[in-house]
Amino acid sequence: MDLGLKDKVAIVTGSGRGLGAATARCLAREGARVVLTDIEPNQLEITKGQFLEQGLEVIALRADITKKQEVDDLVAATVEKFGGVHILVNNAGFPRDRVATKMTEEDWDLVIEVILKGSFLACKAVLPHMIEHKWGRIINISSRAYFGNPGQANYSAAKAGLLGLTRALSLEDGKHNITVNAVAPGFMETEAIKMLSYYEKIRELAIKNTPMARTGLPDDIADAVAFLASERASFITGETLHVTGGRYG
Repeated sequence: MDLGLKDKVAIVTGSGRGLGAATARCLAREGARVVLTDIEPNQLEITKGQFLEQGLEVIALRADITKKQEVDDLVAATVEKFGGVHILVNNAGFPRDRVATKMTEEDWDLVIEVILKGSFLACKAVLPHMIEHKWGRIINISSRAYFGNPGQANYSAAKAGLLGLTRALSLEDGKHNITVNAVAPGFMETEAIKMLSYYEKIRELAIKNTPMARTGLPDDIADAVAFLASERASFITGETLHVTGGRYG
């Protein structure tokens, strides 16, 4: 199936590794010209090198997406290199888990800033270019955690906020032929998850509570994003696609 992504320009935040890297790889394999961006320059260069070895068209630009100027510079460099930007995947984010009574203000602010403020700044920067070209796709990576997870008040709030952002922008920008959707992953087998000391325990629990009786893989998210970014999803906007193996609670 041709997804119509050849020569589209895509920015994927947090694409040094994990879900972001898998998504960037998938889009590049579909013919998109991809901008990898992350706050970790060393990992970014490693991933870029792997992509280039596979014959994929990518560039890598370090950026802290909580800083407006750095986001604006990222988008400006993308437009200068490729002539525009058609697809934005807001993937950057991470948890800082503690029960609310022990959660620090820093824990709260950092998670909210990266996930929610960073996504807003990126959307704000790319939308004028998408409006000019009368074509755009924004996909926000939320999480099943938006239902609320114990020990994740900050992360759950940020991921729920992304759904509000998604709906608001879909209503604002549909008239410009821009779709804005969200993907809500369930438990995913990423490098970061596997490094947790309690990884086996939460993996076992996730499988037990997932109707599909398996954990998710980064490519499961990447495929969902590629579909929403494609011409095949041109009449879908303001939606949240749950990629959870059937798990909601």
